[in-house]
Amino acid sequence: MIGFIVAGVAIAAIIPCIRVINQYERGIVLTLGRFTGTKTPGLRFIFPYFNIQKLTKIDVRTTMIDVPKQEVITRDNVTVGVDAVVYFRVLAAEKAVLETTNYVTSTYNYAQAALRDVTGNFDLDDLLSKRDEISQQIKEIVDKQTDKWGIDVENVKLQNIELPGDMKRAMAKQAEAERTRRAAIIIAEGEKAAANSIAEAAKMLSETKGGISVRTLQTLEKISVNPSQKVVVVVPSDLTGEASKIATTLTAAE
Repeated sequence: MIGFIVAGVAIAAIIPCIRVINQYERGIVLTLGRFTGTKTPGLRFIFPYFNIQKLTKIDVRTTMIDVPKQEVITRDNVTVGVDAVVYFRVLAAEKAVLETTNYVTSTYNYAQAALRDVTGNFDLDDLLSKRDEISQQIKEIVDKQTDKWGIDVENVKLQNIELPGDMKRAMAKQAEAERTRRAAIIIAEGEKAAANSIAEAAKMLSETKGGISVRTLQTLEKISVNPSQKVVVVVPSDLTGEASKIATTLTAAE
């Protein structure tokens, strides 16, 4: 009976000492307030009684934090709203515990400040067209600062850039005007190509013997399909040519 009691007490005393660390975690052990080691995944034991040892688990998977919309004044004095996402992971779990009170909050706050600082150094046009470059600059700034916390910033992505209402309307009008201009150019180029084709066809007909006569007959055939009250008188080109020669001769004789 006593043996069962002793065994029960021993088990009850051991259970609080057992810690399970998942594969995606690391355990930071403080003994009497001093860092004494990092526990790897698996079943681990500590001595928590009298607060002698304390274990803090740190998730080392990639973490995403959402930086909400920030009001930013661009270099050309346009107020825009910009938000972003930051992807990071813990490389040195002991630094994440010992160097900052809350590494997630610290990373978030620094990314928020860097977002405002970097985007404020660009004009609106650059802000809209150079998102990757701006994201890279923010990443480098945040990564450099968080390195001492054992944090690796893997990526920063600008998500939305919200423009003022009047700016949106102005850009929409500009885009519509550009589309109208391009459409006019395309129509003009089409008309030019058609005119060139007609000119080439006319030249070929005039240089081909009997070409104009054949074309005239084809035109008459199309007209005759739909009878109307109009009377079409066709004068052969040979006859008009002879008449022209006679007129020229008479004029010279006078």
